[in-house]
Amino acid sequence: MKRLTAYVSGNVQHSGYRARVTDIARMLGFKGTVENLDDGRVKIIAEGDEDKLRWFEEAICIKNSLINVSSIEKEYSSQRGDVNRFYKLVEKGETDSRLDTAADHLKSLIVAVNRMNDNLSSKIDQMNDNLSSKIDQMNNNLSSKMDVMIDLQKDALSGQEILIEEVRQSREEIKGRLDQRFDKLESEVAEMRGALKSKGII
Repeated sequence: MKRLTAYVSGNVQHSGYRARVTDIARMLGFKGTVENLDDGRVKIIAEGDEDKLRWFEEAICIKNSLINVSSIEKEYSSQRGDVNRFYKLVEKGETDSRLDTAADHLKSLIVAVNRMNDNLSSKIDQMNDNLSSKIDQMNNNLSSKMDVMIDLQKDALSGQEILIEEVRQSREEIKGRLDQRFDKLESEVAEMRGALKSKGII
Protein backbone atom coordinates (compact mmCIF):
# COMPACT_ATOMS: atom_id res chain seq x y z
CA MET A 1 0.00 0.00 0.00
CA LYS A 2 1.31 3.42 -0.99
CA ARG A 3 0.46 7.10 -0.58
CA LEU A 4 0.24 9.32 -3.67
CA THR A 5 0.46 13.08 -3.28
CA ALA A 6 -0.42 14.94 -6.48
CA TYR A 7 -0.54 18.64 -7.34
CA VAL A 8 -2.75 19.19 -10.37
CA SER A 9 -2.54 22.36 -12.51
CA GLY A 10 -4.83 23.70 -15.23
CA ASN A 11 -8.52 24.57 -15.30
CA VAL A 12 -9.29 22.42 -12.27
CA GLN A 13 -10.98 24.72 -9.77
CA HIS A 14 -14.70 25.57 -9.88
CA SER A 15 -15.16 23.07 -12.70
CA GLY A 16 -16.38 19.93 -10.89
CA TYR A 17 -12.89 18.42 -10.95
CA ARG A 18 -12.75 17.52 -7.24
CA ALA A 19 -16.10 15.73 -7.47
CA ARG A 20 -14.82 13.64 -10.40
CA VAL A 21 -11.62 12.79 -8.51
CA THR A 22 -13.65 11.84 -5.43
CA ASP A 23 -15.88 9.52 -7.49
CA ILE A 24 -12.87 7.79 -9.10
CA ALA A 25 -10.99 7.44 -5.78
CA ARG A 26 -14.01 5.97 -3.98
CA MET A 27 -14.62 3.57 -6.85
CA LEU A 28 -11.05 2.29 -6.43
CA GLY A 29 -11.41 2.04 -2.65
CA PHE A 30 -8.84 4.72 -1.82
CA LYS A 31 -8.58 6.79 1.33
CA GLY A 32 -7.49 10.41 1.19
CA THR A 33 -8.51 13.95 0.34
CA VAL A 34 -8.79 16.40 -2.54
CA GLU A 35 -8.70 20.17 -2.03
CA ASN A 36 -8.33 23.49 -3.83
CA LEU A 37 -5.10 25.40 -3.16
CA ASP A 38 -4.74 29.18 -3.10
CA ASP A 39 -2.42 29.13 -6.14
CA GLY A 40 -5.14 27.65 -8.39
CA ARG A 41 -3.94 24.05 -8.20
CA VAL A 42 -5.71 21.05 -6.68
CA LYS A 43 -3.94 18.84 -4.15
CA ILE A 44 -4.81 15.13 -4.05
CA ILE A 45 -3.72 12.65 -1.38
CA ALA A 46 -4.68 9.05 -2.07
CA GLU A 47 -3.69 5.87 -0.26
CA GLY A 48 -4.22 2.40 -1.65
CA ASP A 49 -2.86 -0.38 -3.83
CA GLU A 50 0.18 0.82 -5.80
CA ASP A 51 -1.01 -0.65 -9.13
CA LYS A 52 -4.38 1.07 -8.74
CA LEU A 53 -2.63 4.33 -7.84
CA ARG A 54 -0.68 4.15 -11.13
CA TRP A 55 -3.98 3.80 -13.00
CA PHE A 56 -5.45 6.60 -10.87
CA GLU A 57 -2.66 8.93 -12.10
CA GLU A 58 -3.97 8.59 -15.65
CA ALA A 59 -7.63 8.74 -14.64
CA ILE A 60 -7.26 12.13 -12.92
CA CYS A 61 -5.71 13.73 -16.03
CA ILE A 62 -9.16 14.87 -17.18
CA LYS A 63 -9.74 17.00 -20.29
CA ASN A 64 -13.26 17.90 -21.37
CA SER A 65 -15.40 20.98 -22.06
CA LEU A 66 -15.15 22.13 -18.40
CA ILE A 67 -12.02 20.52 -16.96
CA ASN A 68 -8.56 20.80 -18.53
CA VAL A 69 -5.62 19.32 -16.59
CA SER A 70 -2.35 20.76 -17.91
CA SER A 71 0.16 19.03 -15.61
CA ILE A 72 0.42 16.79 -12.53
CA GLU A 73 3.30 16.85 -10.03
CA LYS A 74 3.29 13.60 -8.06
CA GLU A 75 5.29 11.83 -5.41
CA TYR A 76 4.92 8.46 -3.71
CA SER A 77 5.56 7.69 -0.06
CA SER A 78 4.64 5.11 2.54
CA GLN A 79 1.03 4.82 3.61
CA ARG A 80 0.24 6.81 6.81
CA GLY A 81 -3.28 5.62 7.49
CA ASP A 82 -4.35 8.99 8.89
CA VAL A 83 -7.67 9.04 6.97
CA ASN A 84 -10.43 6.45 6.98
CA ARG A 85 -12.17 7.35 3.70
CA PHE A 86 -11.78 9.55 0.62
CA TYR A 87 -13.45 12.95 0.80
CA LYS A 88 -13.30 16.46 -0.57
CA LEU A 89 -12.05 19.29 1.62
CA VAL A 90 -14.38 22.28 1.35
CA GLU A 91 -13.67 25.85 2.39
CA LYS A 92 -16.15 27.83 4.43
CA GLY A 93 -18.90 29.35 2.26
CA GLU A 94 -18.19 27.06 -0.71
CA THR A 95 -21.27 25.70 -2.49
CA ASP A 96 -19.70 22.25 -2.72
CA SER A 97 -22.20 19.70 -4.03
CA ARG A 98 -24.49 22.29 -5.63
CA LEU A 99 -21.60 23.62 -7.72
CA ASP A 100 -20.59 20.10 -8.72
CA THR A 101 -24.17 19.26 -9.67
CA ALA A 102 -24.47 22.48 -11.66
CA ALA A 103 -21.20 21.70 -13.46
CA ASP A 104 -22.47 18.22 -14.39
CA HIS A 105 -25.75 19.70 -15.67
CA LEU A 106 -23.87 22.32 -17.66
CA LYS A 107 -21.70 19.67 -19.25
CA SER A 108 -24.79 17.65 -20.23
CA LEU A 109 -26.39 20.78 -21.64
CA ILE A 110 -23.30 21.58 -23.74
CA VAL A 111 -23.30 18.04 -25.16
CA ALA A 112 -27.05 18.29 -25.95
CA VAL A 113 -26.65 21.69 -27.67
CA ASN A 114 -23.72 20.38 -29.75
CA ARG A 115 -25.81 17.40 -30.86
CA MET A 116 -28.74 19.66 -31.69
CA ASN A 117 -26.46 21.93 -33.75
CA ASP A 118 -25.11 18.91 -35.66
CA ASN A 119 -28.64 17.66 -36.38
CA LEU A 120 -29.84 21.12 -37.40
CA SER A 121 -26.87 21.61 -39.71
CA SER A 122 -27.56 18.25 -41.35
CA LYS A 123 -31.24 19.11 -41.87
CA ILE A 124 -30.42 22.53 -43.35
CA ASP A 125 -27.92 20.91 -45.75
CA GLN A 126 -30.56 18.37 -46.75
CA MET A 127 -33.13 21.12 -47.34
CA ASN A 128 -30.65 23.06 -49.47
CA ASP A 129 -29.90 19.94 -51.53
CA ASN A 130 -33.62 19.25 -52.03
CA LEU A 131 -34.28 22.86 -53.01
CA SER A 132 -31.42 22.85 -55.52
CA SER A 133 -32.67 19.59 -57.00
CA LYS A 134 -36.22 20.93 -57.36
CA ILE A 135 -35.01 24.15 -58.96
CA ASP A 136 -32.86 22.19 -61.44
CA GLN A 137 -35.80 19.94 -62.26
CA MET A 138 -38.09 22.93 -62.78
CA ASN A 139 -35.50 24.60 -65.01
CA ASN A 140 -35.15 21.41 -67.06
CA ASN A 141 -38.92 21.11 -67.40
CA LEU A 142 -39.20 24.75 -68.41
CA SER A 143 -36.41 24.39 -70.95
CA SER A 144 -38.04 21.27 -72.39
CA LYS A 145 -41.40 23.01 -72.74
CA MET A 146 -39.76 26.00 -74.40
CA ASP A 147 -38.08 23.74 -76.97
CA VAL A 148 -41.37 22.06 -77.78
CA MET A 149 -43.05 25.43 -78.23
CA ILE A 150 -40.31 26.64 -80.61
CA ASP A 151 -40.62 23.49 -82.72
CA LEU A 152 -44.37 23.89 -82.89
CA GLN A 153 -43.93 27.50 -84.01
CA LYS A 154 -41.69 26.48 -86.86
CA ASP A 155 -44.04 23.70 -87.96
CA ALA A 156 -47.26 25.68 -87.74
CA LEU A 157 -46.73 29.22 -89.00
CA SER A 158 -50.43 29.55 -89.69
CA GLY A 159 -51.22 29.12 -86.00
CA GLN A 160 -48.45 31.42 -84.79
CA GLU A 161 -50.68 33.79 -82.84
CA ILE A 162 -52.36 30.88 -81.01
CA LEU A 163 -49.00 29.33 -80.10
CA ILE A 164 -47.63 32.68 -78.87
CA GLU A 165 -50.63 33.03 -76.57
CA GLU A 166 -50.17 29.48 -75.26
CA VAL A 167 -46.49 30.15 -74.56
CA ARG A 168 -47.36 33.35 -72.73
CA GLN A 169 -49.96 31.58 -70.59
CA SER A 170 -47.57 28.71 -69.86
CA ARG A 171 -44.90 31.15 -68.74
CA GLU A 172 -47.34 32.99 -66.51
CA GLU A 173 -48.49 29.72 -64.94
CA ILE A 174 -44.91 28.55 -64.40
CA LYS A 175 -43.92 31.94 -63.01
CA GLY A 176 -46.93 31.90 -60.70
CA ARG A 177 -46.02 28.44 -59.46
CA LEU A 178 -42.39 29.42 -59.01
CA ASP A 179 -43.42 32.56 -57.13
CA GLN A 180 -45.70 30.51 -54.87
CA ARG A 181 -42.98 27.94 -54.17
CA PHE A 182 -40.34 30.57 -53.48
CA ASP A 183 -42.76 32.49 -51.22
CA LYS A 184 -43.48 29.29 -49.31
CA LEU A 185 -39.76 28.44 -49.04
CA GLU A 186 -38.93 31.97 -47.82
CA SER A 187 -41.70 31.72 -45.23
CA GLU A 188 -40.42 28.36 -43.98
CA VAL A 189 -36.84 29.64 -43.77
CA ALA A 190 -38.05 32.72 -41.86
CA GLU A 191 -39.95 30.49 -39.42
CA MET A 192 -36.88 28.30 -38.90
CA ARG A 193 -34.66 31.33 -38.29
CA GLY A 194 -37.21 32.70 -35.82
CA ALA A 195 -37.31 29.38 -33.96
CA LEU A 196 -33.50 29.18 -33.87
CA LYS A 197 -33.26 32.77 -32.59
CA SER A 198 -35.87 32.17 -29.91
CA LYS A 199 -33.83 29.23 -28.64
CA GLY A 200 -30.63 31.25 -28.73
CA ILE A 201 -28.94 28.97 -31.28
CA ILE A 202 -28.27 31.78 -33.75
